[in-house]
Amino acid sequence: MLAPSQIRAVSELGMKLPDVTPLWFGESAWPTSSLAVEAAVDALHQGDHFYQPNSGRISLRDALCDYLHRCYGQAVDRRRITVTASGMQGLALTAQALVDPGDEVVCIDPAWPNMAECFQIAGASMKRLSLDVREGRWSLDMDRLLGAVSPRVKAVIINSPSNPTGWVMPASDQRALLEHCRRTGTWIVADDVYARLYRHGDVAPGFLSQSTPEDRLVSVNSFSKAWSMTGWRLGWITAPAELESTLAMLTEFNIAGPPGFVQQAGERMIINGEPEVSLLRERLQAGYSRVAQALGDLHEVRFIQPDGAFYCFFAVDGMRDSLAYATSLLHTARVGLAPGIAFGAVGEGYLRLCYAQPPGLLGDALARLVTELRRRRPSA
Repeated sequence: MLAPSQIRAVSELGMKLPDVTPLWFGESAWPTSSLAVEAAVDALHQGDHFYQPNSGRISLRDALCDYLHRCYGQAVDRRRITVTASGMQGLALTAQALVDPGDEVVCIDPAWPNMAECFQIAGASMKRLSLDVREGRWSLDMDRLLGAVSPRVKAVIINSPSNPTGWVMPASDQRALLEHCRRTGTWIVADDVYARLYRHGDVAPGFLSQSTPEDRLVSVNSFSKAWSMTGWRLGWITAPAELESTLAMLTEFNIAGPPGFVQQAGERMIINGEPEVSLLRERLQAGYSRVAQALGDLHEVRFIQPDGAFYCFFAVDGMRDSLAYATSLLHTARVGLAPGIAFGAVGEGYLRLCYAQPPGLLGDALARLVTELRRRRPSA
């Protein structure tokens, strides 16, 4: 049975209240660049109103190959690229392509709930491992992970940088997991949607930089985050060429591909949008600094430094019901946060704050939030 989203439970209530600052969803507050908008409008004026190839426009797939080469230093053949209607659809197609009912899939918690849910919909039995906190950062015990990935495990899902924690898997750990999965025959599903939102460089460590075209590796990516295109619903899959026809058929049976004018917008951003990505990273660094300053020294908060994405996932002293507490903050602080329980049982006691916001709006929200955190220890 599908579980309702507890993030939506908070946001649906918050949207009905006046003056609530929404920091609950995973999207930046800045609109999409005019580069994409103008490309889409031009495409519509030129009559791009028709069905597209199942795997996506050839020109976009070629542009994505060039982009991945720039990011990871590895040549990527067009046959490995499938254009999708969002990263979420990319994960769903991947689950349908790889998983049979009863297959074991390993997932790292806390995790974005939709990621694991689409594999469960495909019939997978989920095996969950949790991150730990070491020296003020999120960390994964690699011995536990490698021990959990046996030949019986069909796939392991790695979201790095992670939603909600901002955890980034080091390149050395990726290499160890890749070599282990070669021996066990296990697929690695890399959710790479935050790869460009890395706090310590241009792109986060990625399996694509260490893999071969034949490896059982599927990378799912999206235009939503780094290019501020959440509402456009556009993403892509990078997979072994042997999956090209399977993914094309699944796309045809699903939505028959994203609209052509949306794909043209994405192509324009991939080719000419690097300044937009750099600008967003600068804005995110400023947002992170504000959050770290506001929450980092609070006795009531356990602040854990993220290494990527655009979230702060922080624990509140004494909080035992994050959904109730996030709901109460809507009324008392007029700030909307995502409850930690939405990201799995190990997320209870935490709240997720998206800091991809303009300075004034974020500063005002943090001031109200800090006042409320200091005013009372949570009884919820």
